[in-house]
Amino acid sequence: MLTADFDFELPADRIAQHPAPRGDSRLLVVDRDGAERHRRVADLPSLLRAGDLLVLNDTRVIPARLFARRRPGGGRVELLLVDKVGQREWDVLAKPGRKARPGTLLDLVDAAGAPVPGLEAEMIDRPAAGDAGGGDDGRKRVRFSQDVEPHLEAIGHVPLPPYVKRPDEAADRSAYQTVYARHPGAVAAPTAGLHFTHDLLQRLRGAGVGSAMVTLHVGIGTFKPVTAPLVHEHVMERERYAVPAATADAIAETRRRGGRVVAVGTTVVRTLEGAAAAAAVEAGEAPAPVPVPEGAGSTSLFIYPGFRFRVVDALLTNFHLPRSTLLMLVCAFAGRERVLAAYAEAVREGYRFYSYGDAMLVERAGSQVRSAGRASRAARRTAG
Repeated sequence: MLTADFDFELPADRIAQHPAPRGDSRLLVVDRDGAERHRRVADLPSLLRAGDLLVLNDTRVIPARLFARRRPGGGRVELLLVDKVGQREWDVLAKPGRKARPGTLLDLVDAAGAPVPGLEAEMIDRPAAGDAGGGDDGRKRVRFSQDVEPHLEAIGHVPLPPYVKRPDEAADRSAYQTVYARHPGAVAAPTAGLHFTHDLLQRLRGAGVGSAMVTLHVGIGTFKPVTAPLVHEHVMERERYAVPAATADAIAETRRRGGRVVAVGTTVVRTLEGAAAAAAVEAGEAPAPVPVPEGAGSTSLFIYPGFRFRVVDALLTNFHLPRSTLLMLVCAFAGRERVLAAYAEAVREGYRFYSYGDAMLVERAGSQVRSAGRASRAARRTAG
């Protein structure tokens, strides 16, 4: 399969630079025809079914973008924290990279550009390719004079995606964070979750839609372009996840009742399908609906057309970049032609794209999940 098969034309003015008011974004319902396809995220309680389970990613974005001055000379260097590898050591992306060679000394600065007392850093060598954490992927390694995490809220900046062509603003501190974010560790937001308000979640509960949490700490791999001409040659970044016991139980109970597992975002899909795939391989089971195990782990699962889904039945997701792994996942889930046709319609209808943009709701192609009526009849038979 060619990477070029996942290309599409997108005018630059369709890329959202600021978010719409939370809960007010447009929603393209892919499985409907006519005007009813074009809805609002606020309509979700009437679009989902009683008995469905909404699974959300409660990772919290850290202010991972830092600024420093080289010593001597004072030249500015930008650091994006990528992965913590020791108490005071991090892998980072540095800009400009040529000014951040091993041995370079840096003074971290605050929003006013003043040095932070006692907080310095030194660029150090990374392991060679093939070693843990090694490889020529543009990362560099830095050792701080003290643990940098307690300073992030004061001096860190929101790590907005590269297609948001503006500096971060004070409003991004909350706008680029879900209302249910709990566990710090992501350097990018699980953006489908940005649409939810506490009121919308309450209305969904009132409509009989359950909710459960997983945690996947989104890394820079979410923005890593697919440069290989053949899709299967791309290598995904590994990301850490956790599935609580309560979530594993809720998924099992939803399946027993005939409800749908509705993933809020591609990160939830990768968490649930990655955990289930690992369990299935370990147990020697064929691709099919399998229990999602509780526990923590990491996944580098790359989902593209041909993947066999075991868990997720419906997906709420934003509109993604051409040729991206996120678009490939959605195409695997719902069918490439159907998804690309929906994207073309979204462009024509003026939908806003990417992290601060609008959303789409789609059911898995070929899903065997029973309708709400059949599930209700089955539940009554079971109860009787």
